Amino acid sequence: MSLLPRLTRRSLPILAATLIFSLAAPAAIAQTPSPTWSQEDGLRIVKEVQRKLAGLTTYSVFDWLTFGVHGKTVVLKGYASRPILKSDAANALKGIPGIESVDNQIEVLPNSPNDDRIRAAVYNRIYSQPSLAKYNANQGSLARALGPGGPSVALMAGGITNDPPMGFHAIHIIVKNGNVTLYGVVNNESDKAIAGMQANSAPGAFSVDNDLIVQGAASKPAAK
Repeated sequence: MSLLPRLTRRSLPILAATLIFSLAAPAAIAQTPSPTWSQEDGLRIVKEVQRKLAGLTTYSVFDWLTFGVHGKTVVLKGYASRPILKSDAANALKGIPGIESVDNQIEVLPNSPNDDRIRAAVYNRIYSQPSLAKYNANQGSLARALGPGGPSVALMAGGITNDPPMGFHAIHIIVKNGNVTLYGVVNNESDKAIAGMQANSAPGAFSVDNDLIVQGAASKPAAK
């Protein structure tokens, strides 16, 4: 089974996510040991899965989804900050012609007030950084992302996980038991490094893994 590249919240020209998908999808299908789709059907299904997952309204900056194919089964992986995303992702793929089943391996993250505080802190550290504002549709801090109405009832009652900032975010923030992982696509190594440093400066974070992809790097052959 070959996993395809990670999925960002929306595809905008500033990022390479769409390009990575278009380059990787044929390879992923070709590497399936006993392909059961034609290449044409495989490409169609991959594009439709991408579209369905990217359109999920419950997919936020605090989630990260990946998918792969095994025969006529789509395998979902990644992390969901809310259980509803796991079920929404699987349900979104039902009815796509050619898919026989969905193997839903998405991990639902712990319901943790401490993790919620870390999510908010990392979000503010990253998206209030001037050089990283271009990766955020809200162009600023968490307070700005919440809009003029301020925190919602859901946010005040259950934390940021229940009411995450909406809109496109190129840098996704996954927090599990105090440990942070950054996923997504950025324009250059400098932005990747800055995002990592900003996340490391967030209070409460036990560790930070910077798994951001630099635009164009995924399509280059590995050095020997």
